Amino acid sequence: MAAVLAEELDDWVADPAVRTRHRRRAAAPPDDLWAAARAVRLSETGKLGRLVRWRIPGTAPNQTFRGLLSEYPFVVLAEGERWSMSGLCGRIWTLNRDYPRLDGPQAFRAWAEPGTVRVLFAHWVEADGDGGSSIFSEARIAPVDRAAEVRLRSLWMLIGVFERLIGVESLEVAVARAERRA
Repeated sequence: MAAVLAEELDDWVADPAVRTRHRRRAAAPPDDLWAAARAVRLSETGKLGRLVRWRIPGTAPNQTFRGLLSEYPFVVLAEGERWSMSGLCGRIWTLNRDYPRLDGPQAFRAWAEPGTVRVLFAHWVEADGDGGSSIFSEARIAPVDRAAEVRLRSLWMLIGVFERLIGVESLEVAVARAERRA
């Protein structure tokens, strides 16, 4: 994991109760793949886009994932060349849009409200060495306390099986777009 080091992810959320990771390879240079990923819109991802818009009402279908992850209810935690990390906090199992406003990375790091979780989203691109590249997506969810852990485990039992089906949609769109340009 060259672009986003495991230690960096661990620095934000070291011991998640839930962790997902996806990778897709592209026959395209890393810069092209990263540019393609930054341009993927919710409307291009089918189920994932609809799920995001259902969970975060008011989100426009033409919103890019890059834009989504840099605006309320998310906060950009850190970013660099071909990588980005964002986070949000709150009660992700409710249907209310009652996520707190985080005024920066330190607010995410310090978050400790009982009955809530901290959620980290990391995306990065690495060169494969043969002119191609791979795009990665990792999510980590850490409950603040035991009550949140119980709620998160219940939620994950219901939706965890679907995550594998929709978690790669945006990566596949980025790969297809980058390969068309290459």
